[in-house]
Amino acid sequence: MYERTWTVRFSDTDPFGIAHYPRIVDALHETSDMFMEEIGFPFWEISQEHGFGLPLVAMDFEFENPMEAGDDVVIELTPDPGTKSVRFEYVGRCDGEVTFSGHEVRVCAHQGGGGAREFPEDLLAALEEYAED
Repeated sequence: MYERTWTVRFSDTDPFGIAHYPRIVDALHETSDMFMEEIGFPFWEISQEHGFGLPLVAMDFEFENPMEAGDDVVIELTPDPGTKSVRFEYVGRCDGEVTFSGHEVRVCAHQGGGGAREFPEDLLAALEEYAED
C-alpha cells in the first residue's frame, strides 16, 4: 500500500465548506501520479520512453463523511494488478474515520491505439510490491 496526506484547502471546498467531489477526484489523480513516480514509472515518462500508457477506463467512489478546509486526509492506494490492467483501490481517512473509498481501473495500452497490451515485467513487479498479500 502507498499512502500520502492531502490537506484540504479552502479552494477545495464548496459553498457549504465541505470538500467538493471534483477536487477529491483531483486529489486521487495526484495520488496515483505520485505513486507511479514513487515506483519509478511516472505517467509522463511511460508514454514518452516506453511507448504505452495507462488510460483510466473505470472509476467508482463512495463518499462517506465530509471533509472540510484544513483537514488532513490520509489517502491509501493499493494496486491490484492483472496482466493488462491495474485496479487502484483507494481509502481516504480523516482523524481515523473513513471519508471515502473506491477504485479506478487503468488499462495498459499501446500508444497511438492498437488496444491493450501486457504490462512490462518490471512495471508489473513494481506494482506487485505495493499490492495486498
